[in-house]
Amino acid sequence: MPITADVPQRTDAFPAPTNRSLSRRRFGTMALASGAAAWLSSLSAQALPASEEARVIDFEWVDPTRDRAVPARLYWPASATRKGPVPLIVFSHGLGGSRKGYSYLGEGWSARGIASLHIQHVGSDQTLWEGNPILLLDRLDGAADEQEAIERTRDVSFGLDRLLHRDNPFQAAIDRKRVVAAGHSYGANTTLILTGAQVIRNGKPIGGRDPRFTASIVISAPPFYGEADLAAVLASADVPSLHVTTTEDTIRIPGRFSPVQDRIDVFNAIPTARKALVVFQGGSHSVFTDRSLRNGGPLNPLVKRATMEAGIAFLDLVHRSDRAPMEEWNVTWKPILAAAPVPFPVPTRQADRRRRA
Repeated sequence: MPITADVPQRTDAFPAPTNRSLSRRRFGTMALASGAAAWLSSLSAQALPASEEARVIDFEWVDPTRDRAVPARLYWPASATRKGPVPLIVFSHGLGGSRKGYSYLGEGWSARGIASLHIQHVGSDQTLWEGNPILLLDRLDGAADEQEAIERTRDVSFGLDRLLHRDNPFQAAIDRKRVVAAGHSYGANTTLILTGAQVIRNGKPIGGRDPRFTASIVISAPPFYGEADLAAVLASADVPSLHVTTTEDTIRIPGRFSPVQDRIDVFNAIPTARKALVVFQGGSHSVFTDRSLRNGGPLNPLVKRATMEAGIAFLDLVHRSDRAPMEEWNVTWKPILAAAPVPFPVPTRQADRRRRA
């Protein structure tokens, strides 16, 4: 399908958008024909790197000001992977998810020395799928309304408060200058609100920006339903951001339909030049969730691993001013990309100095 994004195009890394949408069957055929089968096999074998020493800790927090439970799961790096203060990614799940989801991200990031805190949103979590199916649409409408969208941002900020509290045993090791917001689908909207997105109601802005977040990872962001002016909603979303989607990333939820172009439109509406876009060739909206690796053919685990590694390369660019990891990522994953991220400008001397160190 055509992809229209306002980023510099490169013939080697970001081919001009054409009618390149591939079915998984066609993808497999092309891979075999081009000799990529060995590449797929070798990467699949190590698609979800993890560390046996990495710790997984569940928190049963409750926000007393809202009388709202905020369950969370922390993936904490093993001592062998920690070098100095630990960067932190705070992750928000999609509609109907939980803190246990997106484990491949938590495991992969923690194996690379980055802590990952996964927040569960009780107003829009897995309980949506429970109960009378006839009332499912009503439950979805309630979970996706404006108030719940704001409550989700408060969940994330509260979870970050608790993790950084002086009584938390992990707080002293966290690098407060490298705290990143991330999320998938509805969680991507939560991430955008936490980093500056807002709407105007009765002449007043409604948002939930948390200035502690220095960057964002936005996976499969839906539009802000009911908002006609996306540029106005995202006008203040000015932190560096990585956007991830696929050529088949269509959202089909009762009462809500969103084509792939919506993901691209969100990226285009971000006002800062410090943004990068990844578009995988194939893979549905749910490919980024923890659905079984046995489903979706060989592409499923590859997209998962590539997404995890893209986050790491992006943070190297943002926090270390190092373009090399993202450029190397582009080379590694080119066979499954429809659009590759173009590293935005960084101070050359600083990047060179860090690479030599």
